[in-house]
Amino acid sequence: MNSPVYEPFLQKPRSFYDTYERKSGIKEVTHYCPGCGHGELHKMIAEAIDEFEIADRTVLISPVGCSVFAYYYFDVGNVQAAHGRAPAVGTGVQRARPHSIVMSYQGDGDLAAIGLNEILQAANRGEKMVVFFVNNAIYGMTGGQMAPTTLPGMTTTTSPGGRKVEDSGAPLRMAELISQLEAPVYVARGALCSAKDISRTRRLVRKAMKVQVEGRGFAFVEVLSACPTGWGMTPPDSYQWIHEKMKPYFPLDVFVDRTDETFTAPAPKEPVPLEKYHEVMRIDSSDQLSFPPAQPLDPKYANPRLKIAGFGGQGVLLLGLGLAQCGMMEGRRVSWLPSYGPEMRGGTAHCHVNISDDEIGSPLVSQPTVLIAMNQPSLEKFESQVAARGLVLLNTSMISKRPDRDDLEVLDVAASEMAQKLGNPRAANMIMLGAYAGYTGMIGEKTIEAALGAIIKKRHLIELNVKAVAEGFALGRAARG
Repeated sequence: MNSPVYEPFLQKPRSFYDTYERKSGIKEVTHYCPGCGHGELHKMIAEAIDEFEIADRTVLISPVGCSVFAYYYFDVGNVQAAHGRAPAVGTGVQRARPHSIVMSYQGDGDLAAIGLNEILQAANRGEKMVVFFVNNAIYGMTGGQMAPTTLPGMTTTTSPGGRKVEDSGAPLRMAELISQLEAPVYVARGALCSAKDISRTRRLVRKAMKVQVEGRGFAFVEVLSACPTGWGMTPPDSYQWIHEKMKPYFPLDVFVDRTDETFTAPAPKEPVPLEKYHEVMRIDSSDQLSFPPAQPLDPKYANPRLKIAGFGGQGVLLLGLGLAQCGMMEGRRVSWLPSYGPEMRGGTAHCHVNISDDEIGSPLVSQPTVLIAMNQPSLEKFESQVAARGLVLLNTSMISKRPDRDDLEVLDVAASEMAQKLGNPRAANMIMLGAYAGYTGMIGEKTIEAALGAIIKKRHLIELNVKAVAEGFALGRAARG
């Protein structure tokens, strides 16, 4: 008698990455604390994405907060938003790409505080998006401060004597507030503190996602979630605290459900083709300079994904902006994404640049084909991310240790010393720009000179930077042979 064959049914959702390569540390686990509800809610959302088979048209908007790194985990379109602005960003995404399934994922310190106006206006307009609101009654990421949803008498780092309603007002009940508006199609509140609550919340998540699949309009799901670290409790105690304290103040319910109403989805608008943007936006491009694309000496240098890194004050962001400007002037598609520390000078800074003949799916460069490292810490931090056989440009004036990998192409540029000889060490970034262009043939020297006029605001510095570009370009071309 043959034994029955059992199919596995407990598995990671397909819309999660197999491993979280964008995350530092262990790549198989999330960054969330033990007992945190974010991971559970992430899985519910991913399961719904899989069920409706919508991963290829889903865009997740995540702003500041513990969920800021949702793009580590979801294999869907991801957009980062400023604190509280996820609904506004989601509105832009949905209107530019009406076929998209847009999700905003926000915490209480984000949505109910600085983002309160954004969420109310988006809900009032009935924007076609679903908002998942994680309510743990505290600012979890930034130190456990009092949030708009902090309960009366609750102790936080900014309310050590407990929240006083007479001073701070009563906690906001966001689901009830949004349910008073006319446009929302679905508004509900769930919790993540027991098997029963988790099962019910999974149904709420699925229904809210179905609202988007059917194109009905705005959906809002609030989820009561534990923050054991912020609350100073064990996970079991934090679940009990939700039962005893949070549920009485934030009752679980479905406040609005118009999904049974007869509905005919309007025909989706076709996205505006890229070549029509100037016409639609009424941008006069007649006076913009354009140059024929430079031909790479080797196809491996085409369509580069660049990461440029160094200390704050080394002109790293301007270098990236210059490359993007050059690519745009040569008719390519480009993106430029800055990332920098809090210090204006001396802190770390890096940026992501894509220059492509095709549409760019994401401005984030996770696996660069080119790394421009302006100092030793930048090389040490980003060397491991560079794609195999990628190109690394080293500012050898500030880098003494060579890359550990032997599968990288390396170009040495004593950029800081060369800039010092020109009379200004801050021109090292333009020497690097010229060296990259001269070595790869990706960008023409004349293009760079023209681009400098668009990106350098201090006009008296343009001549110096043109000289720096020429120095770097000559070095790069000579090194290429």
